[in-house]
Amino acid sequence: MATPDSPGPRPQPLPVLAPFGEFDLDSLPSLKAQIDAAVAAHGGVVLDAEGITFVDSAFLGMLLATHQHADLRVAAPSFTVARLLNVVGADMVLRIHPTVQDALGAA
Repeated sequence: MATPDSPGPRPQPLPVLAPFGEFDLDSLPSLKAQIDAAVAAHGGVVLDAEGITFVDSAFLGMLLATHQHADLRVAAPSFTVARLLNVVGADMVLRIHPTVQDALGAA
């Protein structure tokens, strides 16, 4: 049991998912299932988006829906992901970090 003088249990770091390739309406369900499982088990997830080469509005919708109910941190977004998030203004809403380490260290 933690007391005011002891730090108590340390929170576990969020799991990191590092998908690779293209994600659209047809290919998104497997990534969504992985994200949903991580959120159910840990309350959040770090999405290492460096290897993502193509996304569409379905991907954007999944990110925004996940953000609404979980601790979603997007790390190292590829040019493609960063551009989409910037164009629609989602970069002002989502928690985006330059590296996975930065995302893991964020509170």
